[in-house]
Amino acid sequence: MGKFTFIFLLFTLFSSHFVASSLGKKQSDVLGQFYKAKQKKFSSISKSYFKAALENVELDKVILPQDGLKEKDWINKLPGQPPVKFQQYGGYVTVNESAGRALYYYFTEAENSKSLPLLLWLNGGPGCSSIAYGAMEELGPFRVNIDGKTLHRNHYAWNVAANVLFLESPAGVGFSYTNMSRDLNTTGDRRTANDNVVFLLNWLERFPEYMNRDFYISGESYAGHYVPQLAHAILHHNKLANRTLINLKGIIIGNAVINDDTDTIGNYEFFASHALISDQTYLDIKKYCYEDNYNENKCNEAAEITNNNLKNLDIYNIYSPLCKDENLTKYPKILSPWQFDPCSDNYIFTYLNRRDVQDALHANVTNIKYEWTSCSNPLFYNWQDSPKTIIPLLKESLANGVRVWVFSGDTDGRVPVTSSKRSIQAMNLTVDQPWRYWLNGGEVGGYVETYKGGLTFATVRGAGHEVPSYQPARALSLISHFLSDTLPPGPHY
Repeated sequence: MGKFTFIFLLFTLFSSHFVASSLGKKQSDVLGQFYKAKQKKFSSISKSYFKAALENVELDKVILPQDGLKEKDWINKLPGQPPVKFQQYGGYVTVNESAGRALYYYFTEAENSKSLPLLLWLNGGPGCSSIAYGAMEELGPFRVNIDGKTLHRNHYAWNVAANVLFLESPAGVGFSYTNMSRDLNTTGDRRTANDNVVFLLNWLERFPEYMNRDFYISGESYAGHYVPQLAHAILHHNKLANRTLINLKGIIIGNAVINDDTDTIGNYEFFASHALISDQTYLDIKKYCYEDNYNENKCNEAAEITNNNLKNLDIYNIYSPLCKDENLTKYPKILSPWQFDPCSDNYIFTYLNRRDVQDALHANVTNIKYEWTSCSNPLFYNWQDSPKTIIPLLKESLANGVRVWVFSGDTDGRVPVTSSKRSIQAMNLTVDQPWRYWLNGGEVGGYVETYKGGLTFATVRGAGHEVPSYQPARALSLISHFLSDTLPPGPHY
């Protein structure tokens, strides 16, 4: 079957059902509009194979003095924070002195930090904040209450299993910044990977106790590009230096953008199999939206039918309610850990725009004159390069002994489980341990299959695009098993 060629893509729907607000665009808006731009007939986004431009990087010139900066980055306590027994840090790492590019990080150590690995988390977009989503809404130690002023503990935070480093990347995302405005118009996958590896090399100088620690990279959505690309850059640097600069052991990506063609048809397959569109609409998409039998009018008609059927759903979780009341309340309201609040973006927006919160985080040191937003419009509107596939990079990681896990929340319609399954099938791997259920708390947590060479695919039952938000206990179980190189318990274990 040929590749998709139509311009009026389904991805227009992913922004159509959100009302514009001061929050700015959300992750689901951004990835939808980005794909629409990427698939245009005369798109300016380069889709060629990824290769990091690292050959001329001189380590002694990009690694800057870090003396005393760790102590300055220590966070005593965040406003409205409950007591904790772990340390947290936040601050900036310069990745390009001449351009004044600096990336913001938030680091939450584990209580038993010395015995656990280092795990980096990246959100996607492209152009969305790892603090807003990863740290405050998904796997970080705190969740923002409905008053936008106080926090409560997330008892399924991933710093139970690792020392977790959240990175705002690239510059222009969240609290990260650049002094060169043109950087916002010239960013893409390649520069993001280059800046991220320079960030890590400098961060490890600032936190030398983690320099030889086992290191893992994780992320979701468009981080399906960022994570394997960063792994590629690390392997490249280690090889050039002829020593282990960063002790990379594994990567794990959730509901991840992997391979454009299979990701796209997988969306429609998911919609049809979940009775969101008719079988006929799905068949029309397959018949008329590919080069083999392309018919622009009929393809666009089928895509429009899809848009109309999905525009009143939360595409991140097709069974989740929409946010109906965006007003904050005066008194904190704490939901059950298993109850996802569809308005949580609003609470986070309010909290992170408070000056006392930014001061505590050592963030917004340039005192921007506009509101902080969770996703950056200029970045994804001007993105320069985005390969059609990152499958070769996944294979490269496996060939270099780096474990690769792909996980998928099975109620996500943004990058659904059918897309992930098709993308893995495109890798032509040999099954090692066949499909089976895995258990968490005596219930089916999802399903898992392993492949020869080191790749594991796991689903998380009842989870949407942001897996740790919808199923925090199952997400914590999954990451714990990934880090320990074990499979979650199932019928044969």
